[in-house]
Amino acid sequence: MINCYIKKNNRLTVVEGIDFIKSEDDKKSVIWIDMLFPTGTEVKQLEALFNIEFPTKQESEEIELSSRYWEEKDRIEINSYFLINDPSEPVNETVSFIIQGGLLISIRYKELASFNASIKKLLASPREYDTGYSIFSQIIDIRIDADADIIEDLNKDIASIRKQAFNDDIDNEDLLEQMSIFENLNMKIRENLIDKQRILNSLLKSQKIQDNKEDLPIMLKDIRSLIDHVNFNFERLDYLQNIFVGLLSVEQNKVIKIFTIVNVIFLPPTLVASIYGMNFAAMPELEWEYGYLFSVAFMVLSAVTPLIIFRRKGWI
Repeated sequence: MINCYIKKNNRLTVVEGIDFIKSEDDKKSVIWIDMLFPTGTEVKQLEALFNIEFPTKQESEEIELSSRYWEEKDRIEINSYFLINDPSEPVNETVSFIIQGGLLISIRYKELASFNASIKKLLASPREYDTGYSIFSQIIDIRIDADADIIEDLNKDIASIRKQAFNDDIDNEDLLEQMSIFENLNMKIRENLIDKQRILNSLLKSQKIQDNKEDLPIMLKDIRSLIDHVNFNFERLDYLQNIFVGLLSVEQNKVIKIFTIVNVIFLPPTLVASIYGMNFAAMPELEWEYGYLFSVAFMVLSAVTPLIIFRRKGWI
């Protein structure tokens, strides 16, 4: 699907498809072409119309800086991550942008909330957007705000999990799974922010953008602040994992301590029973009238004595 946003005399109209483009004036009136789930035929039509070679989905997902941002002739080509915060598995979806003169072309294969919010703002205040670059800047700014909201929610979740670590009613496996999910989301956010930071730094240095760039330093400052929060979250999660492992060690030590005490209590009686269970002929107690009672009393005494010693020592 292709949506073209046409601006004439401060009025914005949205047209589906590119069949309306018949002349250079029609081309110049378009400030944004948004391609969502484009077919191969649609991509070829646009490539022929604007003399552009679009990257394939595989090429757009490469992580080298030269694959994320490059300038060619009169245009800038950008591949940027957009975080999809799926509860089961967060994903950094790559969106391709091409800025050519006053035109912005975007290629995406997912429905993204940042684009929906940008379209609403564009339709509500078309006077504020004169070129494709201003639309691109607005999309990135909205995405940064969305990342900030995700980080705020993650901060609250990490704070709540700290309290759960000291709650005996919480299953240890569930707690570890939650920590793993939060750490994975935090990594995706950091990857997303670092990617945008590199792209905006390159865009700030570009000589091809003649529009007002005052918004770029502000966005870069916001990204640096968010990266600090993300790094702090890594430290908090690492600290919580250490606490959790420490608590598990304490619980395991308690269990081992109980087993040790039980072994110490039953070891002397077992020794006495083993001795009198050998049935040697030269054991006088075997023929003694009170031999059985003596052995039982001896076993009880050998079991009670360690308990008394342990209690006096404060070990139990």
